[in-house]
Amino acid sequence: MLTATTYEHLQIDENGVPFIAGTTMKVVELVMAQLGYGWSPEELHFQHPYLSLGQIHAALAYYWDHKVELDADIERRWQFAEQARQQAGPSRLAEKLRAQGLLK
Repeated sequence: MLTATTYEHLQIDENGVPFIAGTTMKVVELVMAQLGYGWSPEELHFQHPYLSLGQIHAALAYYWDHKVELDADIERRWQFAEQARQQAGPSRLAEKLRAQGLLK
């Protein structure tokens, strides 16, 4: 079940997660791409051509209107990834590449 929002191009799922309507892209995922790479809305559109500029701007507007909540989600995702990375231990591929002098 999806709930309509005041953001024309967004929907919120039953878990309260905002998505870009008609896609599987979460607002937080688009925002993380913008923050991580410093991409403009136009570059986001180039990288995700299936999204309209209207959808992208709606997602970014939602982020700025809900910044504290979404920043907490981004931090939670980063901590989860960091914990998984630490639990996985050293990469055997990276070790082989270092041994061959192909990776520092």
